[in-house]
Amino acid sequence: MLRPPTQVPPPGLKKDTGRGMPSMDARWKVRRMAEDAGGSTDRDFMEQLLRSEEVGRLGLACGDEPYVIAINYTYTDRKILIHCALKGRKLEIIRRNPNACFEISRQQGEAVPHAGNKCDMPFESVLCYGQARVVDDIGERVEILNRFQARYDTPEKTREQIGPERAAKCGAIVIDVHRMTGRRHPGDHRYEWECADDA
Repeated sequence: MLRPPTQVPPPGLKKDTGRGMPSMDARWKVRRMAEDAGGSTDRDFMEQLLRSEEVGRLGLACGDEPYVIAINYTYTDRKILIHCALKGRKLEIIRRNPNACFEISRQQGEAVPHAGNKCDMPFESVLCYGQARVVDDIGERVEILNRFQARYDTPEKTREQIGPERAAKCGAIVIDVHRMTGRRHPGDHRYEWECADDA
């Protein structure tokens, strides 16, 4: 079974006061930071965007050196799921420093000259912050890899279920997402969202 999201609040957020940890849904707070008063502002938009994309950028820190890599992923239950090799630099970095961020973006049109006016490039993006971990448990790895199979399964190209033998040959990473920010810039309007752990 996939582990539930870790209860560790990200930097800059309040710790539990001892009154008991509220449910994960109750702990998610949505704040709006926008130039105008229109539009909806819940995390559904960000999660929909995360579910619709296939490639994201994983950001890690190795000492004082940043490390960013483009990678396939799937998103479910406030978790970024990544499959990978059993060895590699990103795994070594995560074991030393689990703090991670993950970014996806979508450009909605072509760049056009704006003749000194405000730049008007339509785009959507989401940035996630959380704790990454390398999955060593084979049972959990089987579940993660089969979620990948389901994510990319199509009538034209069906994906077979993965068992423990195949899972032992493929690595996996989970990022428990504690915080999200999102931006959307359609036309003359810009929106920013922040979802933060309230505990």
